[in-house]
Amino acid sequence: MTETLIKIFQIKELRSKILFTLLMFAVYRLGTHIPVPGIDSATLMHYFNSSGGVLFNIYNLFSGGALGRFSIFALGVMPYISASIIMQLLTAVIPTLERLQKEEGDYGRWKISQYTRYLTILIASLQSFGLSIWLTTLRTESGMSLISINPVTFIILTTVIVTTGTVFLMWIGEKITEFGIGNGISMIILAGIVAGVIPAIIKTYSLMKVGEISLLTLVAAILIILVVIAGIVYIQEAERRIPIQYARRNVSISQSSSYLPFKLNPAGVIPIIFAVAILMFPATIAQFFATHSKIAQIIVDSLSPQSYIYFILYVGLILFFAYFYTAILINPVDIADNLRRNGAFIPGIRSGTQTVEYINYVLTRLVFAGAIFLSIVAVLPMILIKWLNVPFYFGGTSALIVVVVALDTLHQIEAYLTMKKYEGFLRRGD
Repeated sequence: MTETLIKIFQIKELRSKILFTLLMFAVYRLGTHIPVPGIDSATLMHYFNSSGGVLFNIYNLFSGGALGRFSIFALGVMPYISASIIMQLLTAVIPTLERLQKEEGDYGRWKISQYTRYLTILIASLQSFGLSIWLTTLRTESGMSLISINPVTFIILTTVIVTTGTVFLMWIGEKITEFGIGNGISMIILAGIVAGVIPAIIKTYSLMKVGEISLLTLVAAILIILVVIAGIVYIQEAERRIPIQYARRNVSISQSSSYLPFKLNPAGVIPIIFAVAILMFPATIAQFFATHSKIAQIIVDSLSPQSYIYFILYVGLILFFAYFYTAILINPVDIADNLRRNGAFIPGIRSGTQTVEYINYVLTRLVFAGAIFLSIVAVLPMILIKWLNVPFYFGGTSALIVVVVALDTLHQIEAYLTMKKYEGFLRRGD
C-alpha cells in the first residue's frame, strides 16, 4: 500500500490529477456551506430535523448536507442525474437520438451531452422555483417566517442562485472527469456522503452516552455495515468468464488466456442512483403542497422510504435500471460480430445468432443476481433505522456508492500505473 502511494505521487501527471480532484472537492464543500440570502439556515435545519423525515435525510445525503443548510448547492447533482436518466430513456426510444449517439462519434456524444445540460438547467429551475415557493410558506413553532426578505425577491433570488449552483456543480463534475480521477458526478456524490460520516458518528456517540442507543445495538449495526461492505466488494469484483477460442491459434493457448469477462453487476451503482432520483422527484414536488392538498399528502406518505409502496417501487426500479443500463453498456450483437470478424468463437456455440442468444442468456442471469443484491443493499438503511433505531442513514445506498466509486477510482489509478510502467519498458526497449 505504501509502495503504491509512493508510485502515485512520483508520477507528475497522476499526482496533478489527484490534487485537481481534491481541489474541486474543496470548492464543492465550500459551496455547501454558503447559504442562499434571506433565509435562517439554523432555523431551517431545525425544522428539517424535526419534520423532514427520511425523505429529507436521503436528499440531504446526496447533496452532502447542502439542502439542510439550504446552500447554493442545495439541489446537489440530482437534477443532472434526472436529466441523464431522461436522455438515456429518450435515446433508447427515439431513433434520431439513437443514431446521433451510435453513428455520429464524438460529435454525437457531445450533442447528447449538450441536450443533457440544457435539460439539467430546466429541471434545476423548476425544482428551485418550487422549493423557494414552499419555503416562503413555512413557519416556525412561534409563527415566524423562515425567510427575512420579501417573498417575491426570495423566490427570484433562490431560483437563480440555486440553478446557477447546480450548473456550476455539473461543471465541476465534468472537469473532474476530464482533468481529475474517476467519474466526476459520482465523485461529487462520494464526497458528500463521506463528509456526512463524521457528524453521524459524533451524533451516534452522543446518543449512546445518554442511553438512547445501547452498545449492543450499535455493535450490531456496525457489524451489519461491515458485512455489507465486504459483500459489495465481493459482488462488485466478481465476474463470469466465458472462454473463447481462435480458429487460427493453438487451442491449448487460447483456452488458458482468452475469455470474455462479464461483471456480476455490470451497471454498478447506477440503478440505485437512478431509482432514488425518480422516486424523490414526485415525492419532493408533492411535499411542497402536502399542507394544502390531501392528494399531495397521500403521495408523500406513499413514497416515504418507510412505506411498503416505496419498497416495492424501489426494488422494481432497481431491477429495471439494472437491465436497462446493462443493455446500454453491453450489446451482445456487437460482441458476436467482433468475435466472428476476429475468427473467434465460444466452445460449443455456433457463431452468429447462437452466440448472441448465449451471451444474452448469461447476461440475463448475471444481471438478475446483481440486481437482487443491489435491492437487498438498498433497503438495508430502512432496516437499520426502523428496527435498530439507528440515527444515521448509512449502510445501504451510501455504502454501495462509496465502495463502488472508490473501487472504480482505484482501478483507474492501477490502470494508469500499469500504463506508465509499460511506457517506461517500451522506452528502455527503444
